[in-house]
Amino acid sequence: MEFISGVKEKEDLSIAQLLEEERIGKCVKVCGAVHSIRKSGIVQFLILRKADGLVQGVYEEGKTKFSLKGVKEGASVIASGILEKNEKAPHGVELRLSGLKILSSPKSEALPLPINKWKLKTSLEAKLNYRSISLRNLRERAKFKLQEGITRAFRDFLYSQGFTEIHTPKIGAKGAEGGANVFKLEYFHKPAVLEQSPQFYKQMMVGVFDRVFETAPVFRAEKHNTKRHLNEYTSLDFEMGYIDGFEDIMAMETGFLQYAIKLLGSEYTKELDILKITLPKADNIPAVKFADIKEAVAKEYNHTMRNPFDLEPEEETLIGRYAKEKWDSDFVFVTHYPSKKRPVYAMDDPEDTRFTLSFDLLYKGMEITTGGQRIHEYDKLIEKIEARGMSTDGMEYYLDAFKYGMPPHGGLGIGLERLTMKLCDEDNVRETTLFPRDMGRLEP
Repeated sequence: MEFISGVKEKEDLSIAQLLEEERIGKCVKVCGAVHSIRKSGIVQFLILRKADGLVQGVYEEGKTKFSLKGVKEGASVIASGILEKNEKAPHGVELRLSGLKILSSPKSEALPLPINKWKLKTSLEAKLNYRSISLRNLRERAKFKLQEGITRAFRDFLYSQGFTEIHTPKIGAKGAEGGANVFKLEYFHKPAVLEQSPQFYKQMMVGVFDRVFETAPVFRAEKHNTKRHLNEYTSLDFEMGYIDGFEDIMAMETGFLQYAIKLLGSEYTKELDILKITLPKADNIPAVKFADIKEAVAKEYNHTMRNPFDLEPEEETLIGRYAKEKWDSDFVFVTHYPSKKRPVYAMDDPEDTRFTLSFDLLYKGMEITTGGQRIHEYDKLIEKIEARGMSTDGMEYYLDAFKYGMPPHGGLGIGLERLTMKLCDEDNVRETTLFPRDMGRLEP
């Protein structure tokens, strides 16, 4: 019998540990995958890939007491050697190799993609087909380290603001958004859907915790095959009670963005440098009314408005351009969307009920957030449901929360992949989605 007393300390060192001054001149061990092998005369450079970057090992024919013959790119190894400084090596240090233990070796002689190249010059389709391989490329995986930073910032910031993290079901009886864009399935001989949003649940939980958030997948059965749409994506959602107005929601998101930008700038500099990203500013984000900005953009850029009740992708792009030119801002809140384009729970503007107390946040000309104030009074919610000719079937548990009292509240949902896409200046959301799900892709 043995007792487990906690995390075991490993001999394998991280890059941060290799950079500690007292390690120089000592024998160390490093675990990693063989990223590349380069030959220069009698010297060979064994480049190992670790979670936090690359480590260079130096092999000298006739001096190093083992053979590199048969070592393949992609092999998992434990390398040992004397740690030395070298300004030309990654991170300024390298191992003078004295030993190499192969833990596993690829079956094929060559990888399907040249992941050791600085930039993968291959099609998006190939990158997605070999996703577990393409993400081993430093530039490809850097996008997802930044995505980690965004999610981490979302959690940390909201915890600091008194929010409680919740986890809601993704199989339900009725879609929160309504409409036809739901995936239907059979659930033990009963009809069910994959949830379009945690909206109903997070509103119900405002009556419990006042402020709640969730980071989870949502599902949209939209027959779009565009560079900006996915059928499954990760939504960063929060809902907060006892608000004075929907401006409180925009202020909270602005605070999150400021926190995220600061975190990325301090702890993800390596990834920012790899991708050559300049972080945006979010000190002051302009907020403009839907009708006003549509008119301003149409006039400024001689644009013809086709849909008076929504923003076309082209209009989003022009609004982003307008915000950058007029206010030097990559972000812009577009407020007071038409009521007929918002879900039934959106609160109408008491000054003009054709519009709602809601908003979208555009980043570099693309919508990344939808949010606003919700109807919190039971009678007004029922009145709006009936006015739209909707049925309350399947909404009974949701409506119970309002029947027994709810505070004024509102919230939002942020598309994580879209936010990462625009941060990385990619033009296809699949580039910043680990394993995309769209009309044509269910694998890998």
